[in-house]
Amino acid sequence: MEILYPRCAGLDVHKDSVVACVRCVSPPTHQEVRSFATTTVGLLALSEWLASHSCTHVAMEATGVYWKPVWHMLEGHFELILANAQHIRNVPGRKTDVNDATWIADLLAHGLIRSSFVPPTPIQELRDLTRTRKQLVREVSQHSLRIQKVLEDANIKVGSVLSNVLGQSGRAMLAAIVAGESNPKRLANLAQGTARMKKAELTEALRGRVTPHHRAMLKLHLDIIAALETALSEVDAAVGKALEPIRARAQLLTTMPGISDIASQVVVAEIGVDMSRFPTAGHLVSWAGLCPRNDESAGKRRSTRVRKSATWLKTTLVTSAWSAVRVKDSYLRAQFLRIKSRRGAKKAILAVAASMLTAAYYMLRDGVEYRDLGAAHLDRRDKTKTINRLVRRLRDLGCAVEIPQAA
Repeated sequence: MEILYPRCAGLDVHKDSVVACVRCVSPPTHQEVRSFATTTVGLLALSEWLASHSCTHVAMEATGVYWKPVWHMLEGHFELILANAQHIRNVPGRKTDVNDATWIADLLAHGLIRSSFVPPTPIQELRDLTRTRKQLVREVSQHSLRIQKVLEDANIKVGSVLSNVLGQSGRAMLAAIVAGESNPKRLANLAQGTARMKKAELTEALRGRVTPHHRAMLKLHLDIIAALETALSEVDAAVGKALEPIRARAQLLTTMPGISDIASQVVVAEIGVDMSRFPTAGHLVSWAGLCPRNDESAGKRRSTRVRKSATWLKTTLVTSAWSAVRVKDSYLRAQFLRIKSRRGAKKAILAVAASMLTAAYYMLRDGVEYRDLGAAHLDRRDKTKTINRLVRRLRDLGCAVEIPQAA
C-alpha cells in the first residue's frame, strides 16, 4: 500500500498522558514511541519532539474533551487530523497505549484516516455558548417541573388553571405563598392579564395544605431558577457578541420556515459558515447523522437506522422541522405528508430535517435567502408517477379507471 505521509505521528490521548509514536520511512528510517504529560510543559515538549523528527502530519483520537488542549498546542505547527475512534479501532486483543499510538501512526502514513470536522476557534467558542444555553434552559425546565411536584404535594392545582406556572401571575402567587400567604382569595387577586378572568377557578385551585416544608422547597427552586435566568441573560449577551462577525449569515437561515433566531444560531455554531469543509450537501447531511447508514450484506439492506452523530445539531433541526411542517402550502409540509403515508412520522420528520440542512448548506455557501419550491413541486417533478399513484388508489377503492391518451 502506498505511503502518503513518510514522516507522521499518531497520538493516543488520555487525561493525564499522551502516548506518541513517530513513524518515519524517509532516511533515516525509524519508529519511536514516547509518553508525555498533558500539562502545558509536557505538550510543549511533545511539540518540540515531533518537530525534531520533522513530522508533517499528526493524528489523534477524538477522546472526550482531552484532545482539545493537545490540538490547540500543536495547531499551526503540524497538519492535524482528528479521527473518529470508531473508524480506527484496533484488532481486538491488541489494546495497549503503545499499540494504539503505533496503529494510528500506521493508518495515517497510508492515508486511511478520515479527518473529523473541527471548526475554527471563533465557531468553537460560539458552539460552547449555544450548548451551555441549551443546558441552562433544560435546568430551568427541570426546576419548573419540581415546583409543579411540590404544588401537587400541597394540593395546589394552579397548574391546571394557568398555562404557565412561572408566568407573571404564577410567580406573584408563588412569591406570596413563600412569604406565608395562605388565603386563596388574596392569592387569586394577584392574577395579572387574562388570568384575572379566572379568579373563581384560581380561588379553588389555590385552596390546599401548604406546610413550612413546601414553602422552603418552593423558595429553593425559585431562587435557583432566578440564578439560572441571570446566567442565561449573560450567555445570550455573549452569544450576541460572538455572533457579530457572522450575523448576516445567521439571519439568512431565519428565512427558512421553522428556523428561529435561536435555531439559526445553533446551526451556525455547529457547522460554521464556511461550507468548503464539506464537499457536497450530502457530506454535511451524513456528518449530521440525518441519512440512513450503509449496512448491506449479500445484496440486502439490513438496517436503515441513522447514526448517532451531531446530537446538538440533530435535535435542533428536528424540533425546527416539526414547526416547518405546520406551514401550509409549503414544500416541507408536502414532503412530510408524502413520506409519512409510507414510512411513518418519525422517518418523515428526519427527511424534512435533512432537507432543511441541505437548504442551509446552499444558503450559507451562496449567501442567498430561502426560496420555497411550493407544495406542488413533487407533483410537477414527475406527473406520471403522481397519475399512476392516484389511479392505483382509485382502483383500490373499487373504481374502474381508464386514462385516455392525450391528443
